[in-house]
Amino acid sequence: MKNLTFEKFTNIDLTDVFFDTLKEDYPEFEAWFKAKADAGASAYVIRQGGLQGFVYLKIEEESVANIDPPLPHARHLKVGTLKINSHGTKLGQRFVKKIFDNAIAEGAVDIYVTVFPKHQYLIDLLHTYGFKDYGIKQSTLGEELVLVKDFLKWHKNPLENYPMISRSVARPFLLAIYPEFHTKFLPDSKLYGESYDVVKDVSHANSIHKIYISGISATGKLVQGDMLVMYRTNDKKSLARYRSVATSIGVVEEVRKISSFGTETAFLKYVQPYSVYEKSKLQILYATKKRHVVIRFTYNIALSKRLIRDRLIKEVGVSELRRWDFFRLTDEQFEKIVDLGEVDERYFVH
Repeated sequence: MKNLTFEKFTNIDLTDVFFDTLKEDYPEFEAWFKAKADAGASAYVIRQGGLQGFVYLKIEEESVANIDPPLPHARHLKVGTLKINSHGTKLGQRFVKKIFDNAIAEGAVDIYVTVFPKHQYLIDLLHTYGFKDYGIKQSTLGEELVLVKDFLKWHKNPLENYPMISRSVARPFLLAIYPEFHTKFLPDSKLYGESYDVVKDVSHANSIHKIYISGISATGKLVQGDMLVMYRTNDKKSLARYRSVATSIGVVEEVRKISSFGTETAFLKYVQPYSVYEKSKLQILYATKKRHVVIRFTYNIALSKRLIRDRLIKEVGVSELRRWDFFRLTDEQFEKIVDLGEVDERYFVH
């Protein structure tokens, strides 16, 4: 599995063939890279045999005058350099999520990136998650497009608002997941209650979309916009009270029964890219579990402080007498989870 890490420029090999196209597009790239290395700068990278992705981010506290039209004086997050070796969309999604997490953690009002029109894959990916065509940047190398993600604007399409969540329409639920699947599903979620740095934390699976297949009939009543607090059940290393843990918050995109897919091929196409199950397991589910519920959701937030079952009982007020597989949380309980989990309030729109 590819790991997204935050590394010093001095630890990144500028001679890697990955950088060849950047050197072609930007003749000054090598000088820029070496200057960043000398300054002690860091960037996010993904490796598998060699570099597969690279992004450098920078906060700017000023107007951006070298684009047309200029961006007004504000706190902007600039995507200084971004390259992804495209293997479908998941790799790009990991970078998009990490960019958004940085912007929110840094209190930026927007994110902007410049990109040559020939990089259509990257442009389409950014458009999916709310970047809008803003203007152009002229240079000796030609004309670049300027795309901006404005956190102060709200859109009808939920994906364009990602990772922001509207509390005015969302219902919160707790949804349990077995530890062997949780590790594959959301492996950036730590097991203990320590805090972590959302900007520098090592993330292994930051794909935005997830598929959860449930045998609980009540999950079929979920609707688009509902919030899911993911609850990792006991790994049997100690008492559930101290090993089961709430880790993350997602938002429902769509809910379907397996029976709604007319063919196995259609089911696999929809489910396989974002499911923890192997193809053979999915084929069995399609053949034998027609009433099971397929929940497609976005992975929006990792709790900065994970909450063990003991705290969920004592401090959040969840009854220990009920079955903790799937149930509706009260608004007050959800607010408490957000508070105790040290979630940045900027993820939420009221």
